[in-house]
Amino acid sequence: MNKRNIYNWTMQILMWLAAGITAGLTLFLLGYVLYKGLPNITWELLSTKPSYLTDRIGILPDILNTVYIILTTLVFVIPLGVGAAIYLTEYASNKRVVAMIEYAAETLSGIPSIIYGLFGSLFFCQFMDLDKSLLAGALTLVIMNLPTVMRTTQESLKTVPQSYREGAFGLGAGKWRVIRTVVLPGCVDGVVTGCILSIGRIVGESAALLFTAGFAHALNGFVDALFTSGSTLTVALYMYATEGGEFGVAFAIAAILMILTLIINLSASLIGKYFERKKNA
Repeated sequence: MNKRNIYNWTMQILMWLAAGITAGLTLFLLGYVLYKGLPNITWELLSTKPSYLTDRIGILPDILNTVYIILTTLVFVIPLGVGAAIYLTEYASNKRVVAMIEYAAETLSGIPSIIYGLFGSLFFCQFMDLDKSLLAGALTLVIMNLPTVMRTTQESLKTVPQSYREGAFGLGAGKWRVIRTVVLPGCVDGVVTGCILSIGRIVGESAALLFTAGFAHALNGFVDALFTSGSTLTVALYMYATEGGEFGVAFAIAAILMILTLIINLSASLIGKYFERKKNA
């Protein structure tokens, strides 16, 4: 066996080893969290709010707050992210401006979430006088997730063949009509995938929300909850594990979040494949 074959076999073994370690750590983490958390998930835990008089622990307010903050964030981030991507890809002619905006978006995506929390606390909570509320947390998450939605939409727009646009222009369609009827339907899979991945980041965020949304376990309606302090599932996990010492509840919430993450990632993959098959049909 010559040196080249030895080198190739060595590299293959190392790559298989690295892949095995990565997969093993992932499965171990998933199995450990589910093993510790699933036995602690009860209907009472999911359907009630905390009661300090009876020492009852319930995470229904945290589940609802998580849903509220997801919906509020998506209402703002989808139009902004998709609109910015359409402008940069279809309308902007100054390449230098486009490059600057893309660089700014990439920089935003690399900033630690704790810095977003500090900014949200100073700007949304204090300067805009929103105090600690779900709305302040949602607006902070909009800034965090804007690069994800914008970049995924941009890449999807670029996959639409230029011949589709030229054919539509040749038939007399205007710019916006071409984008609305030809370009966007051809890249809707990437837009939907970007939105689903943003939901995953929203669900898993805690550091920024500690500074902006607060950690109250109050059960409110949608409108009232937006202007009051509220704890999401990740913040509740942090509070129960560090302040209350309720590790069983913390692992139960961790298991719920793990399952939600798996569902979100699986949904993104399935939706992407569905639209891909529909596009090729």
